[in-house]
Amino acid sequence: MHLTLKFLGEISQSVIDQLSQAVSRAVLGFGPFSVNVEEPGVFPSGGLPRVLWVGISDKTKTLGRLHSRLEDECSIVGFSIEERPFHPHLTLARLRRPQSARRVALAHKQLRFEQIEMRVEELQVIRSELGGERSKYTVISRHPLLNC
Repeated sequence: MHLTLKFLGEISQSVIDQLSQAVSRAVLGFGPFSVNVEEPGVFPSGGLPRVLWVGISDKTKTLGRLHSRLEDECSIVGFSIEERPFHPHLTLARLRRPQSARRVALAHKQLRFEQIEMRVEELQVIRSELGGERSKYTVISRHPLLNC
């Protein structure tokens, strides 16, 4: 389960240090904050479902400000700014087999649960390797939100 603030795709090993420094600058001045986990959904909304997710409510707009700062800092070191609007969500699962994807997605979208408050205390740079039966996620660097 993860909340992606910025997806970078394939990047060269040589820019990892610059990226981590950009993330360190982005978190400056941000302390820990809370968001709410809310309604379930799927991507894409039309066609064969591939991803199950739950939406994130950012009532204080802190997550949105952090996302914006991250975009700015990453652009300074050469990464393009995302054109699409930021819609925070937690990715729960990827549907790799189309046989029952629609049935699973429908059941997921019908789930109802109470809002869950989630504390955000750090930003991580994570390498994801998709494939096989499971995806592999490796933390490259951690950036605590310390309000400094």
